[in-house]
Amino acid sequence: MEQKTLSRWLKAVLIGVGLCGLIVYAAVVPLYGLSILGRNPEMADRYWPWLLFLWATGVPCYAALVFGWKIAANIGRDRSFSNDNARHLKRIALLAAGDTAFFFLGNLVLLFVNMSHPGVVLLSLLVVFAGVAVTVAAAALSHLVLKAALLQEQSDLTI
Repeated sequence: MEQKTLSRWLKAVLIGVGLCGLIVYAAVVPLYGLSILGRNPEMADRYWPWLLFLWATGVPCYAALVFGWKIAANIGRDRSFSNDNARHLKRIALLAAGDTAFFFLGNLVLLFVNMSHPGVVLLSLLVVFAGVAVTVAAAALSHLVLKAALLQEQSDLTI
């Protein structure tokens, strides 16, 4: 597959992920919250804090998509193994780590202020595990891309 074709595919996937996230954050989460309110009107005081909290967890995800777009653009310019891509992957790893920590701590805070249930916190550990996996994968890729960029620079100098 050519670099430009790969870049287009990556950008299409990033657009798809962004649209899916928009649907989840803008429609599914609020509507699900409203359906919970319909069954449990005593939880009306929990709707907006939870909704704002979940929306806040989406901001780093979209920032990571921007860095992913920059990586895809670099791949299209045949600069797959570059310091820029390594730096973008490191930023994605930091965003994932920060969002994961924010999500876990936010769940604990909502539990301690009696706006959550211990089962929700336990279930959120699955999301935390996924966030840690993304963090580790992005950090490892950043390291490998940086090493490849250094090897490519050395190779370019010896020719």
